[in-house]
Amino acid sequence: MTRGYQPAVASGPPPRGSVSIGQVLDELSPEFPDISPSKIRFLEAEGLIQPLRSSSGYRRFSAADITRLRFILTAQRDEYLPLRVIKERLDALDGTVLGSTVSGTGAAVPPVAMTRSELLTAAGAAEELLAELEDYGLIRRARSYGTQTLSVLRSAVRLGEYGVQPRHLRVIKAAAERETALVEQAVAPLARQKGSREPALRAARDLAQHIAALHVILVEDGLTEAGLASQPPHPGKQEGGSREAPGLRSASGR
Repeated sequence: MTRGYQPAVASGPPPRGSVSIGQVLDELSPEFPDISPSKIRFLEAEGLIQPLRSSSGYRRFSAADITRLRFILTAQRDEYLPLRVIKERLDALDGTVLGSTVSGTGAAVPPVAMTRSELLTAAGAAEELLAELEDYGLIRRARSYGTQTLSVLRSAVRLGEYGVQPRHLRVIKAAAERETALVEQAVAPLARQKGSREPALRAARDLAQHIAALHVILVEDGLTEAGLASQPPHPGKQEGGSREAPGLRSASGR
């Protein structure tokens, strides 16, 4: 079955627009200093990229290959995702692009890298909202935008339906930055060790998941205290009493 991403097999001279692995490094290394030929070969061996081979056996990378590489490297750097999860995301994107082509809809799924106008269309957002999110630092202005930025913009659109504006989201960004700093501090000893960075990456992912889960619990608890959620009482709370967990305040601030 044809997939959304399926490089051709080279026969004869490389196609126009393809570049060598050295040119790929030149383009991506300013944004991803850790990229190397061995890392690209490893990603190919793992099945995440499939560059074209010239008749002499050299790898040739198309614009789609470079976009795919940028997606993988961004997911590793910014979200600490394992390759298995990244591959699942890429497969999902490939499959949905295929479904769009077969059904004739064409534009149902945004590409891995989007222009500013493509991002706005995919999120159903106005330019003013995107500009405001950039002003408040929730989205980084760039030449192209990925799926993570699309998720942020879509969330901002939904929040706007409840009257929550980008200026209100600064507190969420500040909390995320503090949580990131906490994770960085906790894994610093592992990150300083020589050799593979994988132990530090695994620890960072695990910590981030626990922090995110705790964040959800605390928000839900605050909403319960404010009478805005229906949950069973916490252990230690007695009927007829309203003993609060130490240090926990309601969402209303009372």
